[in-house]
Amino acid sequence: MTQGEPGDAGAGDAELVEQDGIGVPDALQRLWTPHRMSYIRGEGKADGDEPEACPFCRVTSLGDADGLIVARGELVYAVLNLYPYNPGHLMVLPYRHVPDYTDLTPEETGEFARYTQRAVRAMRHASAPHGFNIGMNQGVVGGAGIAAHLHQHVVPRWGGDANFMPVIGQTKVLPQLLGETRELLAAAWSAVE
Repeated sequence: MTQGEPGDAGAGDAELVEQDGIGVPDALQRLWTPHRMSYIRGEGKADGDEPEACPFCRVTSLGDADGLIVARGELVYAVLNLYPYNPGHLMVLPYRHVPDYTDLTPEETGEFARYTQRAVRAMRHASAPHGFNIGMNQGVVGGAGIAAHLHQHVVPRWGGDANFMPVIGQTKVLPQLLGETRELLAAAWSAVE
């Protein structure tokens, strides 16, 4: 809801909203994202380096829709990022709980690469992004949020997706619920090789 003095330029038909005890009303609009608090608080994050504490290990015991899993392979799987940078942001992970790319077996490395390629094809089929960011952060210092379980990000990008919202407002607007995104990508995954 827009807040401002009645009659102010740009206030439109919005009325002044009085909020006792929580500050002075201003003309800023608010985009509330209460679901982000679980990320900020670190809820669901690994509590230690053991597989039992790893959300990436736990998610594989859930159904695909509940776990946001897009596709399962023999040695790796693709899952949506719970806190995506862009719509369709997914990760490719080995089932095996290993922290480093060099820990993968040759068979895991092959399927890991094939799943990354297929993720790109599925995203192109589903939503025609203009480009991609593909990569992994290893170790806490390297930026890995869950350093104990190797994961590679595949982020679809569109021209203008880094507009004023994330740059200035530190907010990302996602136009689709994660469950809907998972259904779209899972269907596209089956349509591409």
